[in-house]
Amino acid sequence: MTTTGIPPLPKAELHLHIEGTLEPETVFELAARNDVALPYRDVEDLRARYEFTDLQSFLDVYYANMAVLRTRADFAELASAYLRRCPGEGVRHVEMFFDPQAHTARGIPIEDVIGGLTDAVDEHAGSVSAGLILCFLRDRPASEAADTLRAAEPHLDRIVGVGLDSAEVGHPPSKFTDVFDRARGLGLKPVAHAGEEGPAGYVREALDELGVLRVDHGIRAVEDDDLVARLRRDGTPLTVCPLSNVRLGCVPGIGLHPLPEMLAAGLKVSVHSDDPAYFGGYADRNYTAVRDGLGLSAEQLRTLAANSMEASFVDAATRDALLAEVAGWRP
Repeated sequence: MTTTGIPPLPKAELHLHIEGTLEPETVFELAARNDVALPYRDVEDLRARYEFTDLQSFLDVYYANMAVLRTRADFAELASAYLRRCPGEGVRHVEMFFDPQAHTARGIPIEDVIGGLTDAVDEHAGSVSAGLILCFLRDRPASEAADTLRAAEPHLDRIVGVGLDSAEVGHPPSKFTDVFDRARGLGLKPVAHAGEEGPAGYVREALDELGVLRVDHGIRAVEDDDLVARLRRDGTPLTVCPLSNVRLGCVPGIGLHPLPEMLAAGLKVSVHSDDPAYFGGYADRNYTAVRDGLGLSAEQLRTLAANSMEASFVDAATRDALLAEVAGWRP
């Protein structure tokens, strides 16, 4: 953890939306550069909109702010700003989500989106390893997701997996079975948001219908004992985002987060920052929050970090090296 004289715990960031690292100051800088009119008076007015009541209230601001991203250089700048801060957060590896549909719908070519992100990944390769996970917007038609996957096929050498995000309730994973089948056939690793605001049954669907290798969020799984037993038996990773869960009202406060229950149940849970520019903290701040708010021990924090390394899609040699870093950390 970040404390004077103590380096941050080495970790992998597996649940990070790169568009969710768009800081308010950058929103205004890019708006000025690209001549985009904003519905906010100034940075403080924008920050005041970050009092969210649920997932949809967040998404309304989130998608509105994306309008400032227009060029390949914009996407490179966005990702570079995030990757630049990773070493100070203890992040050794990141698998960043991105939402191409939110950009192509505005007329931005998908090659500019992917190209800008990979420019940043290449620029920072010496300090942090990174991969891209293309997410489908679950509140859009499944046919549009299929079109997006086809458009991304020339760039699959730079994409490690596919995911499923955006408004969850009313949009079950089973809606996207066909496109996930296609993605797996192309060699992409499947993950999906499930059990954040949606029910535990969505977690089961993500496993059964989409064949996911990781469940993003998954906090509602604790409501289903049989599902918990299955997740424990199969060692299915769950990427939990504590500050996000609190800010979106999925849990009433950090002290009531189910993370300790999930750890006690033997689930392979890890901690991540989701959309850190909106939810009050990047990777290390989330670890600090669960340490202070839930009273987690240094060994529990080490377990969370080790779980993040084990759940990543890196090769075995890289994973072993990352785990060795976690084992060598001293609080």
